[in-house]
Amino acid sequence: MALDLEEQEQLATLKGWWKDNGNLVLGMITAVALGFSGWQGWQWYQRTQALEASTLYESLAKATQTNDAKGVRDAAGALAENYPRTLYASMGALASARFHFDRNDLKTAKVQLQWVIERSKSDDLRDIARLRLAALLLDEKSYDEALKQLEAAHGDPFIAQYAAMKGDVLVAKAQTADAKAAYRLALEKADKSNETFRTGVQLRLDALGG
Repeated sequence: MALDLEEQEQLATLKGWWKDNGNLVLGMITAVALGFSGWQGWQWYQRTQALEASTLYESLAKATQTNDAKGVRDAAGALAENYPRTLYASMGALASARFHFDRNDLKTAKVQLQWVIERSKSDDLRDIARLRLAALLLDEKSYDEALKQLEAAHGDPFIAQYAAMKGDVLVAKAQTADAKAAYRLALEKADKSNETFRTGVQLRLDALGG
């Protein structure tokens, strides 16, 4: 069927528009297709990374249970080197720190905790690492360094624990008044259901005369 004049004009307009813009449209379609493909590839990569990291973390956990120091070092090192962006790397470093602390290898424990503080993507895990590093520094009598860790910004769920640890450090420094204030803050912010923690803090506060 022959096109009428109006249809011919519309077809001509469409051809002209396509001539001017066709390459751009095809480019956009290609970009969207590549973007979607890239997103799928990234999701697959992330899943693969997480799976491989979880396998390594399981190996590390088993090594800690069997007192396999080499296995702990190898697994923690592989996690930190190959999967640093995963939570498994941070959890592995924390587990490794505890393993070495229990065996009086304080240098390695500190390195592992510092890695979490500097590299972890999790605010909570960084807060835990700082708290544990402060406790280690307290044992070493590095009081000012411990306070520096405790004064770093941390999440609300950790306020009570940070305050209690700060009280312990201040007691060691013979700063009784400041220690009392820290213990009172810990009691104020502590979860009411955590009786063990609250009792421990209260006993320390009472020992200072309330």
